[in-house]
Amino acid sequence: MSQGPELIITEKDNAARRIADILSGDSATADREQGVNVYKWGGKRCIGLSGHVVAVDFPQEYSDWRDVEPIELIDAPIEKNPTKQNIVTTLKKLARRARRVIIATDYDREGELIGKEAYELVRRVNESTPIDRVRFSSITEESVTTAFENPDDLDFNLAAAGEARQVIDLVWGAALTRYLSLSAGQLGSDFISVGRVQGPTLKLIVDREREIEAFDPEDYWELFVDLTQADKPIEVSTDDTTAGFEAQYFYHADDGTEAERITEESTAKTVFETLESASIAHVDSVKRRTRTDEPPAPFNTTQFISAAGSIGYAAQRAMDIAEDLYTAGYITYPRTDNTVYPDDLDPRELIEALTNGSRFGSDARDVLDQETLSPTTGDEETTDHPPIHPTDELPKPSELDDDKWEVYELIVRHFLATVSNPATWEHLRIVAIVDDAYSIKSNGRRLLNPGYHAVYPYSNATESLIPDIEDGETLRLIDSRIEAKQTQPPRRYGQSRLIETMESMGIGTKSSRHNVIQKLYNRGYIESDPPRPTQLARAVVEAAEEFAELIVSEEMTAQLETDMQAIAEGEETLESVTSASRSILTDVFKKLMNTDAEIGDHLQRSMKADKTIGPCPQCEGDLITRKSQAGSHFIGCDSYPDCEYTLPLPSTGKPHILETVCDVHNLQQIKMLAGKRSFVHGCPLCEAEAADEQADRVIGTCPECNTHADGELAIKRLRSGSRLVGCTRYPDCEYSLPLPRQGEIDVTDNICDEHALPALQILEADENTTKDKTTKESDDIWELGCPICNYREYQSDQTDSSTLESVHGIGAKTAEKLKDAGVDTVSALKSAEANTLADRVDGVSVDRLRKWQSTAD
Repeated sequence: MSQGPELIITEKDNAARRIADILSGDSATADREQGVNVYKWGGKRCIGLSGHVVAVDFPQEYSDWRDVEPIELIDAPIEKNPTKQNIVTTLKKLARRARRVIIATDYDREGELIGKEAYELVRRVNESTPIDRVRFSSITEESVTTAFENPDDLDFNLAAAGEARQVIDLVWGAALTRYLSLSAGQLGSDFISVGRVQGPTLKLIVDREREIEAFDPEDYWELFVDLTQADKPIEVSTDDTTAGFEAQYFYHADDGTEAERITEESTAKTVFETLESASIAHVDSVKRRTRTDEPPAPFNTTQFISAAGSIGYAAQRAMDIAEDLYTAGYITYPRTDNTVYPDDLDPRELIEALTNGSRFGSDARDVLDQETLSPTTGDEETTDHPPIHPTDELPKPSELDDDKWEVYELIVRHFLATVSNPATWEHLRIVAIVDDAYSIKSNGRRLLNPGYHAVYPYSNATESLIPDIEDGETLRLIDSRIEAKQTQPPRRYGQSRLIETMESMGIGTKSSRHNVIQKLYNRGYIESDPPRPTQLARAVVEAAEEFAELIVSEEMTAQLETDMQAIAEGEETLESVTSASRSILTDVFKKLMNTDAEIGDHLQRSMKADKTIGPCPQCEGDLITRKSQAGSHFIGCDSYPDCEYTLPLPSTGKPHILETVCDVHNLQQIKMLAGKRSFVHGCPLCEAEAADEQADRVIGTCPECNTHADGELAIKRLRSGSRLVGCTRYPDCEYSLPLPRQGEIDVTDNICDEHALPALQILEADENTTKDKTTKESDDIWELGCPICNYREYQSDQTDSSTLESVHGIGAKTAEKLKDAGVDTVSALKSAEANTLADRVDGVSVDRLRKWQSTAD
């Protein structure tokens, strides 16, 4: 047996850092080996992987798309290759001498597979060392310590289930992707992707869009009146409208149910005329009832994503934040189906810890004051992970950025809500009769006891108050309205609702659904939020429905998920399930044979439709977005080379075609997608014409050519919508300086002593305008200054990678704190001892410092 140090393997570096701190009592130090952090203390070493560091793939001879038929991939051999060679090499080096290895990857199917991959890498260099597995649902001191005191064995069945998914996704994805891409002639980075879970998810989105388009709206009318009590004076509110409460006309349909919609306009007008002419209504009935409003069930992954979506977080972003909070030890594992807290969770003990929270501590104390603490339960109970909830290790607000804190507080408050008392509402329903003929009703509700709403502001606790009215009372009609409406089509799936639907249909898993949606965005199948399918998405679904419906069948992918669960439980094997999947795919290709030309033509037409913005003004062709060989985007005619008409686009971002159409040129407007710097470009022809009409404004002499050619610098507006300060002798002189795209440019009387150029101001700049660090903002004025001086300072900031602000996550204020602690360069940051530095810098944790150190290379 080897006599070297004990080796701990985690799934990611931040988990390794956290576990090393816990097990070492914060004494662990970090060394860098081949760019990998290795944490050391005593006789132990801890290394974090980067998720999967090996991947399944086909042998090299299958890599040429043109020489290998897609159907050949179905039964092609599969091998495992390193994807993070430096981590693999470091892991094997450490494992070679390790006296014991402990695998501490995440506790789920994917984590077990990553653990098995690490196991196999260890065994390649060390056949005899003991290998244990530890499992935990939160990276807290108590959970980690308990797990390491009670090691277990790897679950090879669970890992095999994960590997089956890898193999099936590779074979299905590669074979179908190559077939569709080759059929459409789309190779390189613009290939057409399809997969086992992507297909059914895409069909859900396309089917909903079909429902919306096929929807035939129907007209209907609703009637409303404003009422007040007859014995009360009419009060006038501050906005000069008569105070009162609203009631709605209703009638009993043929089936005896109440109905508010009137489908005949003549009937609606007849009723309205009566309501409009009436002055009083007699109360026919008053019903009061008290309703108990139960707190929410504990968070599983799907419900967490839904709640995060309600406060503005896309599914992928919400899960990324939750993963960071988990590895920092602040919440439990975020991938779980469970909605029942385990018996070993003591709610009172956890709430007592939460009372120390600066922003929710008082609410936690209020919950502790309840007579009983009885957590709610959901419908799903599993034994792998608890529902998502906070741990007893609380971050300071300064240790999390705004997004992470907002999501963390959501999780904390949701937990508090699940152990809070129910809310109590009083509902009041009034029915009155007008002209002895027509019924009107008013429903109000009042919150008697806020219960869980007091700690959970994300739920609806809006009251609708109406006066305390008695049966038989006379009410005064003070206003009446008739509203013409139309029935509405079904709404598009929001990301949260889409994930819930995928879950109900067995499509994907809790760990994969949000990733699938992100892939659909990345591949250009969906756009906007809620997701809307592109023409390419429709074409892929239509082709699959016509020639191979299994590609988009939820039954098939749901069955495979069931089979993988059977592998985990030892009822099936990896070989049997992957073999059955290959057989299904073979049947799919039998139906696809000899359809490539038809499918390719259909896909090509749809891809053109996704790029078309409108008619070409010079010929009968269409204008489409194009990409030059140099990588820049522009607008060109699809009749090229017969028609060479083009329009420029901004150099920043990727063009996205909006639904808004220009009234002048009948062209769809363009938005340039560039992350936080995205902006609406508008109609490209309008932008080009505006530039043609705007004369250059000379502001000084050109420093490049004025001495020999009399060049001058002028403010120019380009046909792409961009603006710059450039030489009037262009293209003979290409000297130029960039200017902001938006805002009115004001040339001031202040002249730069060095360059003899006037200082520039940007007036009423758009809030999305990107400002560099050398500018100052005062109200609606951006003091740009001398354009040459400004650009020099900007270049200096961009190229100086030694500044602390060049490290992602370090802003100006944090940089000042670090400088006060004696760390004023990136080099000094990398060499600093994280524990010591954290003690000297307020609001910066050891974990955050080590993250900055690891990303500063």
